[in-house]
Amino acid sequence: MLLIVAAIVWLVLHIGLAGTVLRGALVARLGENGFRGLYSLVSVASIAGLSAAYASSVAAPMWILPAVLGWIAVGVMLPAFILFVASVASPNPTAVGAETRPDSEPRGVFRITRHPMLWAFTIWSVVHIATNGTWTAVVFFGSFALTSLVGMPSIDSKLAVRSPERWAGLAQRTSIIPGAAILAGRNRLDLQEIGWVVPLIGLVVWALVLGAHPYVIGYPALPQ
Repeated sequence: MLLIVAAIVWLVLHIGLAGTVLRGALVARLGENGFRGLYSLVSVASIAGLSAAYASSVAAPMWILPAVLGWIAVGVMLPAFILFVASVASPNPTAVGAETRPDSEPRGVFRITRHPMLWAFTIWSVVHIATNGTWTAVVFFGSFALTSLVGMPSIDSKLAVRSPERWAGLAQRTSIIPGAAILAGRNRLDLQEIGWVVPLIGLVVWALVLGAHPYVIGYPALPQ
């Protein structure tokens, strides 16, 4: 029950508050910086509470993933790490203030999807739901997956309000669904913009996390 309450608090904070009238009212009272500071503190407290509730929860497996699918899940995590690294390696064209920067055109991984970081979190969440196979994992990791998936159109709608002209161009050249704009001929894949350093860093971090998983998390990431 505590895990469900913590998940609801997380979802209300990140889906029910962001972009709503309540947020506007809080910004009007606290100012943008004051709101961001308070929001950051509450977010940290929320994720700490959610993590603690999950760590203390015990649930029998609802399913056991076959070993071959477990190895596939391990492999699927690699592009999640690469997406995450790539998302911070190039200027984010959807970020606040991006429209004022000369380098704010979608480049690198942002040609593939407008939201590579959120897709990385989504993949991470879904993989951990599949490999854990418990209702507690569904609640815990599902909260992050839902936040990420809802966050993509939410970020887009905020950009559309903040900068309608920029949003119109960005929506034409990019997509939420990875590769959709490229397949539709509205953009092109440029591997040179991504380079080799980003995939290499993603690969190294992926390998390090796999190795450290038993010691940091408490159980191995590799199928036994």
